[in-house]
Amino acid sequence: MSSNSQPQHKPRTPSLLLQANGPSQNDPPPTGAPTKSQKQMTKAERREVQERQRAAKAAKVTASGPQSGGPLAKPQHPSSSTSSQPKKTGRGSESPVQSRASTAAGSSGLPNKSTKESKAAAATAEEDAAVRSRGLRIFSHFALQKPTGHIAKGNVHPAIVRLGLMFAEFKICGANARCIATLSVFKRVIQDYTTPPNNTLSRHLMTHLSVQISHLVSARPMSVTMGNAIRQLKMEISGSDIDLPEQDAKDALCGKIDNYIRDRIIIADQVIQETAMRKIHDGDVVLTYARSSVVQKVLLEAWAGGTRFSVIVVDSRPMLEGKRLLSALVSAAIPCTYLLLPALGSVISEVSIVLIGAHSIHSNGAVFSRAGTALVAMMAKQHAIPVVVCCETYKFSEGVRLDSFTKNELAPSGDSFSCFPRNRSPASLIIQNQLNLEILNPLYDLTPPCSITAVVTEAGVIPPDSISSIPLALGRSV
Repeated sequence: MSSNSQPQHKPRTPSLLLQANGPSQNDPPPTGAPTKSQKQMTKAERREVQERQRAAKAAKVTASGPQSGGPLAKPQHPSSSTSSQPKKTGRGSESPVQSRASTAAGSSGLPNKSTKESKAAAATAEEDAAVRSRGLRIFSHFALQKPTGHIAKGNVHPAIVRLGLMFAEFKICGANARCIATLSVFKRVIQDYTTPPNNTLSRHLMTHLSVQISHLVSARPMSVTMGNAIRQLKMEISGSDIDLPEQDAKDALCGKIDNYIRDRIIIADQVIQETAMRKIHDGDVVLTYARSSVVQKVLLEAWAGGTRFSVIVVDSRPMLEGKRLLSALVSAAIPCTYLLLPALGSVISEVSIVLIGAHSIHSNGAVFSRAGTALVAMMAKQHAIPVVVCCETYKFSEGVRLDSFTKNELAPSGDSFSCFPRNRSPASLIIQNQLNLEILNPLYDLTPPCSITAVVTEAGVIPPDSISSIPLALGRSV
């Protein structure tokens, strides 16, 4: 080592003792000692500085503890250490006053109330955080059914409140059933409506209906069929004659609602029945999934027309809607086979045609239907089996949907296991949301147009790539 670096080694020992006794690493060097940058220091000097800094940090940590832990730590007075060091709890650091109070309580043998409260609050916060984080955040945007006791906001008609409860409890399922129930209740709302002074029915009734619609949406998300029907009703209200007496205007609107239900649902289903039943022949094995009201009518009408065939009803939990369809078909003496979705591969090779319903159909030809429909359609396509969708035109949506993830609902979590194993009580077999368990039951899925052979509507049989022509075929907007 050069002669220039020799003076730096002389004060090494006292400097180390001073650093260990408490000065920070940012303290200026001793007077008269030349300062060097790290580039000018040798490797040994840099190592010496690092060791000096580590020793200073260790001495500082030891000196800040409740007891001196090393021979180089400064002695501290018990009273000063008690008053200067804050006591940490689950909710942060306490103030010096709280620290002194807790010390006095501890010395007298009394429980520290503030410490217990803070620990309880911290435990509650951790539990709430765990409950919030246990859900699958990727599915947090799925619409959940609201509790049955949610409060109505605004001037909501009692019939609307009752209908909202039925929607939330899934007592009314199916696109057609929900739309007919909504329009029927709107007839009562319109008949009980009274136009306020200095207002017109065509303007104020729209505001009154908006409150009713908002309540229904808060109970359960609106379906495409309800949206199309409500949009048509608003057009009729805005186009009503302001010179008509109020009662005559309300009667006219109720008549328009009846015509919509008759033309777009009832008669449309009859036309679809006559068209779809021609696709079923003697000896065919028809497969259907879950329950569709229009598919049920097609099967019953074809059997009543003399065609003899058998039906395979594929179902899935948790709603098991296929049981209702099975009951109706068996009552009509139609030979049926009932199975769950995982067993589909065992019977798909025996199927002649697949008939399914739809919740909505989109302009790109995709069908939005009960969860599991896409699996049935894709497996049928794999075995070269025609897939026919029975769907009314009022279920058409001009939007394009590419998946069932961006918008969906969650089916109610009911009794998932009610009979197996029989040596256990049904209550012990019910799966419920727990701290480490989240039940996910999407209500719908999306069937791509490539898996669909044809769509039977009241406007005719339409290939899936021509679904966007439905408004043109009807000559009006849906």
